[in-house]
Amino acid sequence: MRLLGTFWDKGRRYALGSGLVLAVVLSGPLSAQAQGIAPPVITNTKARGLYEKAKAQAKDREFSKALETLGTLTQKFPSLGEGWLMKGSLLKAQGDTRGALVAYREGLAKVPPDAARATQYLLLGDLALQYGDYATAGVAYRQLLKVGPKVARHRAVAERGLRTCVFAEAALKHPVGPPPAPLGPPLNGFKFQYFPTLTADSRFLLFTGRPMVSSGEDLFVSRRAADGTFSPPVSIAPTINSSYNEGAGTISGDGKTLVFASCDRPKSVGNCDLYISRRTGNTWSPPQNLGAAVNSPEWDSQPSLSADGRTLYFTSTRRGGQGQEDLYVTTLQPDGAWAPAKNLGAPVNTPGKDMAPFIHASGTTLYYVTDGLVGMGGLDVFRSEAAAGGTWGPPANLGYPLNTFEDEASMFVSSDNQRGFYSRTQMGDEKPAAPGAPALERGVQLFGFDVPAEAKARETSTYAQGRVFDATTKKPMRADVKIYDVDTDALTQFVTSDPETGEYTAVLNEGHRYAMYAAADKYLLKSLSFDYAGKQQFNPFTLDIYLDPVRAGRSVVLNNLFFDTNKYELEPRSRTELNRLIEFMRQYQDVQIEVSGHTDNVGTDAANLQLSERRAQAVVAYLTAHGVQAARLRAKGYGAARALGPNDTDASRRLNRRIELRIL
Repeated sequence: MRLLGTFWDKGRRYALGSGLVLAVVLSGPLSAQAQGIAPPVITNTKARGLYEKAKAQAKDREFSKALETLGTLTQKFPSLGEGWLMKGSLLKAQGDTRGALVAYREGLAKVPPDAARATQYLLLGDLALQYGDYATAGVAYRQLLKVGPKVARHRAVAERGLRTCVFAEAALKHPVGPPPAPLGPPLNGFKFQYFPTLTADSRFLLFTGRPMVSSGEDLFVSRRAADGTFSPPVSIAPTINSSYNEGAGTISGDGKTLVFASCDRPKSVGNCDLYISRRTGNTWSPPQNLGAAVNSPEWDSQPSLSADGRTLYFTSTRRGGQGQEDLYVTTLQPDGAWAPAKNLGAPVNTPGKDMAPFIHASGTTLYYVTDGLVGMGGLDVFRSEAAAGGTWGPPANLGYPLNTFEDEASMFVSSDNQRGFYSRTQMGDEKPAAPGAPALERGVQLFGFDVPAEAKARETSTYAQGRVFDATTKKPMRADVKIYDVDTDALTQFVTSDPETGEYTAVLNEGHRYAMYAAADKYLLKSLSFDYAGKQQFNPFTLDIYLDPVRAGRSVVLNNLFFDTNKYELEPRSRTELNRLIEFMRQYQDVQIEVSGHTDNVGTDAANLQLSERRAQAVVAYLTAHGVQAARLRAKGYGAARALGPNDTDASRRLNRRIELRIL
């Protein structure tokens, strides 16, 4: 069974009918001769009678009676390994894997080593790994390698299993941080919940919930209070949750873009596709299929959006990958279409299951789960850092206790690198309610933890949050908010304020210098500057933005033009602002502007006037050199004559040293 949210069974569910039970039993000790194992020589008449009786009962599908007979056999003749092995086959076939582990461990310890028992050694090793019994698993794999398996695949599986045991035993001795804990009420109220994801301000938690085995998946939201507690989860919206399965959702940092997986909807590309919805005010738009550029005829699910909602990572079983499940990425193009999805390739994708990607708000670190790399057993969480050329570096296991012998999945790390969340499959009691009945479905819970240093994203993020207003009417408005790294002129964030509320949220990374621009059609460009390159306070902040219409007499300060002290040559990092000015002038071909220079009052009036004039001329010279007609531009220096405030502190003098753009 494949859920949209995660693979929580990993082949460990045994919902078997009696026919399959018999097939599994016959693949065990009852078919020993077919495997090349010599029939057991049982010299004790009573023991041989019990063994043959159990064998006949199993063939007649009287499994309860067979187990009772085997119980008597192993109690009275505990050194007879074949009795334990038959018992192990029956217990495993009925879903009692804990009991099967014990029986196989006892049985294989009591029979002579034999290469023909390769599948039994492998089965014992796999069962032991399933419960984190690395000592037993190691013994089983070593025994298999010692007897020399005849099938190359058996050797490869045993060698890999042994590497898992070695890694896990070392990890247990060197834990990384405190153990994660299940989230308390009102969360974890469903049988299954997974894929936790928070907005950049950590105010809202989105996750997938499945109330019971027979029900479908839906998306739920819980509000996070300042003390870290969560409100009771509620359905995200009637426009999202429906009679179809809605699972494995992701939300952008500003909480305005939602991507989720849904299966078997009309006009779908494959059996499970990715859908997108956008929020305006408190209303989510009807979901739209992301189309054939993103979705495939196969299974597409487990999405993760970048903070600005313009890059999407997800899991797919489409053809052409490196394993059954691989990670893919797509980006939103300027025309509003999503680019054809690309496989992330090695070293992230492996021949195994590579799933459940999560891209940190910083965009520098990717988390995902895989069983294709050595870990603690099952699905482990790994992290990979962004490398040059848009590639990803070698994945690193997050270690114990974040990873355990159970299946971990759907990792999330908050933007400030302080708090983490993920889901974990709970083993629970796998013993069937009755002989021959399906095994109990195991639950999946949400866990939270303080992020240890080894698991943090490479860069810590904060956010700017506020509202955009029309400066004249004071009404909230829609505007594009873009953030550039001024050292590289790279666009790092592109969000849009809500047209009803004016709200926006944008992410900033520590260690960078940023230029932030708010713009709307027929409005002046608003320029803001944030310098986080040095060691300083790095906290979220609220910033409301007021945009002036493009109208004669209106002006705006250009906050991202940089000069050395008493110099008028533009620093290289000024090109971000200059290029935005060129775009503005190309958009408004009829606009003429004055670029004015201003200084503080340090120095003589003549020197300040000359410096301000030359700085304004330097800006105009750049614009004309890049195609803006000189007739549309005027440079003017005002020295210290038009100060914005008193020149009595370094901060106020810094505000007075500026370049302005004024519409003529």
